[in-house]
Amino acid sequence: MIPEVTLVLASSSPFRRMLLENAGLTFQSQAAEIDERQIEASEDHAGPEAVAAILARAKAQDVSRHFPDALVIGSDQTMSLGDRVYHKAKNRAEAKDNLMSLSGRTHRLNSAVSIVKNGSLVWEHLAYAELTARNLTEAFVDRYLDRIGDKAFSSVGAYQLEGEGIHLFSAIEGDYFTILGLPMLPLLEELRHLGAIDG
Repeated sequence: MIPEVTLVLASSSPFRRMLLENAGLTFQSQAAEIDERQIEASEDHAGPEAVAAILARAKAQDVSRHFPDALVIGSDQTMSLGDRVYHKAKNRAEAKDNLMSLSGRTHRLNSAVSIVKNGSLVWEHLAYAELTARNLTEAFVDRYLDRIGDKAFSSVGAYQLEGEGIHLFSAIEGDYFTILGLPMLPLLEELRHLGAIDG
């Protein structure tokens, strides 16, 4: 029999909740109350991979304060193309600019996941995926943004690969879970190792 271990997802992301629910995990969720841009600014010499790991850890540590003895899962994803680091678009013009900048080029999604217990880091993992956008025309991007509407502002690249965003790409290297922002296979392996789920 598996001992009763409380799992908490330090996120309000419907995509991350869906991934854990689909895997049959029982968990609670609570969004972290941290200023991601302030933390990112304070780590101005850190690369996008390191920033993802720092933010995943900070989210889990923040939520861990409210759940003694729970295993708190924090995750974060950064998106980079060369030296440029992307954030969620604030408006349509910014979403269009971001998408056009990806045209014909390969960018990277850096997905970090951490497990924290009583404020202390138990485990962390970083995975990445590389996505190559096909050559995009402004007319196509305009039509794409017309179709997806406000969904363009809910993800860092202004696309959802599980939806119409798939039409933007010609090649993808990396697993689906990493692209969605939560590397599930290493996370589940660690939860089994910790005795939190059935192994």
